[in-house]
Amino acid sequence: MIDKMQPKEETRPSALLLLGPTGSGKTPLGQMMGKNGLWGFSCLHFDFGQELRNSIQSSNASLAPEEREFVSHVLNTGALLDDEHFPIALKIFQGFLRTHDANKRTIIVLNGLPRHGGQAERMEEIVRMLAVINLECTPETVMQRILTDAGGDRAGRIDDSLEEVKRKLDLFSLRTAPLVDYYRKKHIGIISVEVGIESSPAEMLQKIEYSAAD
Repeated sequence: MIDKMQPKEETRPSALLLLGPTGSGKTPLGQMMGKNGLWGFSCLHFDFGQELRNSIQSSNASLAPEEREFVSHVLNTGALLDDEHFPIALKIFQGFLRTHDANKRTIIVLNGLPRHGGQAERMEEIVRMLAVINLECTPETVMQRILTDAGGDRAGRIDDSLEEVKRKLDLFSLRTAPLVDYYRKKHIGIISVEVGIESSPAEMLQKIEYSAAD
């Protein structure tokens, strides 16, 4: 399917976007894709949140000291990187590509970037988006998944207070969820996966393997 979609002269890496609210299981799913691949392709999981955390280490040469200071502020406040700060996101993404082996049989699984329309427009210059995987998860389910650590990735998290989770859900609804319509208008396929309280990464991946994008 993807081979027919890929022009011979295309130089941008192919990508999928994992979209879903906090607690929906994006990171465990992305990690499983990185391990198992998808549709016969190998996958590289780009976890933007983790890459942001890595970028503030003093040994990281990708960012200038003032940029690392700004990223630290973003992480501490839970803010989004807006359009004027996209060059920071670009540096981090390009650094990721340099340190990982990607080829024409590799799909970059984007988790956390882009998170709003401005970033999506800029990412079009860098990657060729194949599809959006939309993890549909109600706020009530999110709360239960976080309480039970359904995805197995919440241990040690200090940002899972009720107030913080509600803030993230509001921000997702306002800024990130509209990306579904953004990409649909661009004729990018949307693969919707309903996430329940006990949905595992393996179950989600199986649904994606056999789902057709709308």
